[in-house]
Amino acid sequence: MSLTSTLQKLVAKTDLKLTDLQISQLVQYVELLNKWNRVYNLTSIRDPKEMLVKHVMDSLLVGPVLKGTDFIDVGTGAGLPGIPLAILYPEKNFVLLDSLGKRITFLRQVVYLLKLENVTPILSRVENYQEKKFDGVLSRAFASLLDMIDWCKHLVNDNGSFYALKGLQPLDELQLLPDNIQLKEVYEITVPTLDAERHVIELIKT
Repeated sequence: MSLTSTLQKLVAKTDLKLTDLQISQLVQYVELLNKWNRVYNLTSIRDPKEMLVKHVMDSLLVGPVLKGTDFIDVGTGAGLPGIPLAILYPEKNFVLLDSLGKRITFLRQVVYLLKLENVTPILSRVENYQEKKFDGVLSRAFASLLDMIDWCKHLVNDNGSFYALKGLQPLDELQLLPDNIQLKEVYEITVPTLDAERHVIELIKT
C-alpha cells in the first residue's frame, strides 16, 4: 500500500479533516524525512509507514487541543509536531526552534519544497530566543515539565499555554510544578494502530 493510501486510512479513523493537498504535503514530508535521515540521522524510525503513525498522526492529533494562532515548537528536531500541525492549520503560525544546524537545514528545505508560508525554522537555544511571546509553547520529548517551564517561561504570552506531548501521564512531574504554574488539562490522545498511551499536558501561568 502506498504512503498516500496508508495515511488516508489512518486519517479516516479519526475526526480530522484533511484535503488532498494536505495529505500530499504530509507524504512529501515523510519522504523527505526518510531521504535526509540516511545522512542526518533525524529520527530513529527508519520505516516511512511507521513515521506516518508515530510522527505524523501523533503530531496531527494534538491539533484539536491547541488554542490560539501563534505557536513555537521548542526542540523541534525533525519538525515534530510543528510541521504536521502547520500543514493541518495553514492559518496558524509556527516557529520551529532547534539548536542543531543540520535539523534547521532540513526544516528550511521542507518549508521551501512544501511551500509552507506559516513556518519559520530558527537556529537557537531556547533560552537565547527572546523575539516574541506565543499563544502556545509545544514540546515533544523535549524535557521534563519543570525544565520546559524553566527554559520556556519567557516565550508564553499572558493568556498562553505550555503543551507538553508525553507518552504516559507524568504524574511525578505534575506534583513538582511551581506555585505560579497550574495544570489546566490532561488530554488523552488515541493514535490509530499505535499500541501506546499518548497525552498532552496543558499548563498555564497563574
